[in-house]
Amino acid sequence: MPVEGEEATLTGALAPTKPLTAADRCDRCGAQAYVRVLLDGAGELLFCGHHNRQHGPALAKIAVEIQDETQRLSRAAQKARER
Repeated sequence: MPVEGEEATLTGALAPTKPLTAADRCDRCGAQAYVRVLLDGAGELLFCGHHNRQHGPALAKIAVEIQDETQRLSRAAQKARER
């Protein structure tokens, strides 16, 4: 848990947290979620890449952990170009 004044740790994957799937949806717009924000008190928020970029800096100040899988977007785009 971050000490007051510190920001949450941004990680590519969290050991105790399961990977995000296509069933995980952004809490703002309903698109596929690529970011999970864990809050103090066991709460969580899910965001698409767009809403993570929009709200990420503010969320980093209150989050306990941030699971960011947005790198999957780049890999998916690369695979589509290779076809």
